[in-house]
Amino acid sequence: MTSTAQSPAASELPIASPITPYVATLVSDPATPALTDAAVRRAAQALPGSPPVRWLDPGIAADLVFTPGEGEEPRAIADRVRESLAGEPVDIIVQPLIGRRKKLFLADMDSTMIGQECIDELADFVGLKAKVSAITERAMRGELAFEPALRERVALLRGLPVGVVDRIVAERITLTPGGVRLVRTMRAHGAYTCLVSGGFTLFTSRIALLTGFHEHRANRLVVTEEHLDGVVEEPILGREAKLATLRELRAAQGLAAHETLAVGDGANDLAMLGEAGLGIAFRAKPAVAAAAHARVEHADLSALLYIQGYRREDFSAD
Repeated sequence: MTSTAQSPAASELPIASPITPYVATLVSDPATPALTDAAVRRAAQALPGSPPVRWLDPGIAADLVFTPGEGEEPRAIADRVRESLAGEPVDIIVQPLIGRRKKLFLADMDSTMIGQECIDELADFVGLKAKVSAITERAMRGELAFEPALRERVALLRGLPVGVVDRIVAERITLTPGGVRLVRTMRAHGAYTCLVSGGFTLFTSRIALLTGFHEHRANRLVVTEEHLDGVVEEPILGREAKLATLRELRAAQGLAAHETLAVGDGANDLAMLGEAGLGIAFRAKPAVAAAAHARVEHADLSALLYIQGYRREDFSAD
């Protein structure tokens, strides 16, 4: 669920200095491994000193540790490496080597931790999926302000039995590959995890339980006699609320900014992604991918573990 697209006014990844070790992580989709020795060599040649490879998972993920030139910016380095791979289905994330293992993880739900937009699936039960999906798409791209767009779509759901949520979760919702592994592995290594969504608690409560998050936050739909009223409780959880959640949980856990990780796909994730120590745009709209610290376009959510330096043998079971 998403909102107006603007570049985040929050922190960027730091500019490299000549003495700061950096790491370029290369990741492909585990379902179709595509990271070859030749691709890694080409990537290494695009980096200072042609660094040696450290495999995290053969054929799927590898690290290249290097010392960049003074003033080089991580996204610019990642773009250079990406160009060297000439269209190979491999994601490249560049960041400081020190501090890459994160202790707080926030994730968007719709089109990130799950493959669907829940409000669109609700609308299908009243024959309005096409209309609602069009509004959702515009909101995801940042063409509409989030709050009025959400109110407009929720109003169209008036009278819908709340019981359809169980059917939707059982029959239509698919967890994004790698998501359960990501959450469980981070928890096993001491990180705190939160599912934070511009969607609805009717769904986040179920998805958080299925995937293993410590907690979830989302909007509440007003329900009367087991039917939706077509109204969402105020205040609406959107862009600023996601940012506030990150700041609140970071303070509660006593963490520094660089110890946090966030992932999302839409415009109302931008402030959260910008505030995180590392903000990942996951299969996101162009404006979001361009503004985030880094982007994942080919791999599944387990990429966020490799990005933190986890090896395949460190993963928890799904």
